Amino acid sequence: MNNGPDLADFTLHPQRDAVLSEVHARPFTRLTAPLGVLRFAFLSQGDVAAGDRQSFAAFCAAQGLPTPEVSAKHHQVTIGAIMLRWEQHSEFTTFTWIWSRASSAQPFGAMDKELAALIRALPQAGQLLVALKLEVEQTSAAVERAEQLFERGSLAMATVRSGPAVVASDFRADEQGFVRILVCNDGLSPGRLGALVQRVLEIETYRTLALLGLPAALELAPSVDHIGRRLVDVLEEMQGSADLKLNNHLLTELTALAATLERGAAGSLFRFGASRAYYDIVQARLAVIEGGEIAGYPTWSSFLARRMAPAMRTCAALGDRQADLSIKLARAADLLRTRVDVELEEQNRDLLRSMNERTKLQLRLQSTVEGLSVAAIGYYVVSLFGYLAKGAHDGGLHVEPSLATALFVPVAVGLVWIVTHRIRQRHLKHDGGTSGGHD
Repeated sequence: MNNGPDLADFTLHPQRDAVLSEVHARPFTRLTAPLGVLRFAFLSQGDVAAGDRQSFAAFCAAQGLPTPEVSAKHHQVTIGAIMLRWEQHSEFTTFTWIWSRASSAQPFGAMDKELAALIRALPQAGQLLVALKLEVEQTSAAVERAEQLFERGSLAMATVRSGPAVVASDFRADEQGFVRILVCNDGLSPGRLGALVQRVLEIETYRTLALLGLPAALELAPSVDHIGRRLVDVLEEMQGSADLKLNNHLLTELTALAATLERGAAGSLFRFGASRAYYDIVQARLAVIEGGEIAGYPTWSSFLARRMAPAMRTCAALGDRQADLSIKLARAADLLRTRVDVELEEQNRDLLRSMNERTKLQLRLQSTVEGLSVAAIGYYVVSLFGYLAKGAHDGGLHVEPSLATALFVPVAVGLVWIVTHRIRQRHLKHDGGTSGGHD
């Protein structure tokens, strides 16, 4: 009796089962030669991938076969003597049809009517990218058989590391659009043969997916070149520009160039990253299956390296150039923005100086007007006092109107000035200003 702890007593991570199952995902199928294989790979993401799963489940149900589980990424069924393997990846879906061949004397890729009808009955999942015919023949005359099937100028062959077998292909599409691969088995066990076939299928699948980055790189290259040239032109214009309007125009153009570059970089980021990942998988699979060379023919590694490596370097170079240009555009925009800010500050300083001068003139004018106002108001006050003194004299008071008026002039002007000054000081204090030393 086991008295150890029960995992039911623990709170498990929600992804624990998925992580443990990943080790056993997509197991190798034991195969026996001779046999034929057809593989189709369709680009499918999001709604397309969901629709593909539903279509495949409906196909299985119509054939009276078990349907895949909701979270399953692979599912294998057998329809008579035909095996169908469905696999769903992050970006694509594969359908692999495997059947036994009566003999190696049949034409390459020959299939019966039942298989053709099943392939037509299965709905297409997204856009077709990979179409592959693979045949395993039980023979020791690998070179002769390969030379019969493939174009010698493009033929690549290699022995297999895991045992007596040879893989061969020219990696060209035939008249029907399929890439053809020949596996010549001379004694591999069913388990090793199944592993070899699956890895060979993966090499062709991931090779094609990896090269999807090249069209994206070639499409983006003219735009990146234009941005690089225009950046140089803008920097040259910046050196000789002292005009705020022109600098603002250059800053607007730099911002537009940066937006164009970032839009292209964002669109290509996934594609270039996926191409690198797929290329690494191809290299890993080649390292596992390839044994030695066959005299007179390149190995798969050397053949694909001459064609894939330049494409991968093109994608990597363009990605690096996008990142470098992004940094340079940001740096140039910062420099130009600093220049524009300094020019705006200088304009604001000049404007404030001009406003200060106008304020001083207004204060002088105000002081002048204030003096005139004191004189004018004092004149009227003295005039009123003169009338008062004259009336008092006419009324019998011993007052000399002229003398009294003359004596009252400094008193009237002083009182008017004091009142006017206090009113001005009160207004200045209310407005937050200070008196200007006009006392």
